[in-house]
Amino acid sequence: MNQPILNESQIGRTGEVVFRARGLSKVYRLGEVDVYALRSVDLDLYEGEFVVLLGPSGSGKSTLLNILGGLDAPTSGEVIFRDHNLIQADDRELTQFRREHVGFVFQFYNLIPSLTALENVELVTEIAKNPLSPQKALEMVNLSERLHHFPAQLSGGEQQRVAIARAIAKRPDVLLCDEPTGALDYPTGKLVLEVLQQVNQELGTTTAVITHNAAIAGMADRVIRLRSGQIIEIHRNETRLAPADLSW
Repeated sequence: MNQPILNESQIGRTGEVVFRARGLSKVYRLGEVDVYALRSVDLDLYEGEFVVLLGPSGSGKSTLLNILGGLDAPTSGEVIFRDHNLIQADDRELTQFRREHVGFVFQFYNLIPSLTALENVELVTEIAKNPLSPQKALEMVNLSERLHHFPAQLSGGEQQRVAIARAIAKRPDVLLCDEPTGALDYPTGKLVLEVLQQVNQELGTTTAVITHNAAIAGMADRVIRLRSGQIIEIHRNETRLAPADLSW
């Protein structure tokens, strides 16, 4: 299937391109069979936009996000982050790219159990060039009263908000979120989405959220649908809904 032909009104924001991906393919060899996780994907992400990537399991969403974030490499194609060619970068350069420019939020929180919420966020700020204070990052996710609690003393939603605070504390250019509400119930998931929306609006962080929940698409600037490793549709929302107005 060919990728959709898009005009400017469909593409979304016309500001600075943060990511430019061209011809991205990812092939896994299983015995004598080639399995395509991505097939010649072209995609631009723009500064400050909120993007939702929709698609069923196995559609290539996580593979695409991992390549953009420098966690994985494509079999072919190129990814340019501003003026950095990620495909040509070595391990040291990719580590620096992730450290300085990208925040990650995953379905599972990956907090260190023996550290408090504050200490989990401090780990990132100690290696960032121009970080938010850990207290400020936790304040942004409405956890000022929980600074000294350990992960086991926090609910799932609170742990995810600590993970978001950790991701945004280094002031990343891009926030990449893989099923950030996947392990949460409905009301808690909405609280997490409100935090992501706030970060996008207040810090101007380009935000990409992977989900299989089509209702979340309403809060995006653009919705990118994938199937079988290809982008099948890019839709621009004329207005963005608040998480509280989403119908799950």
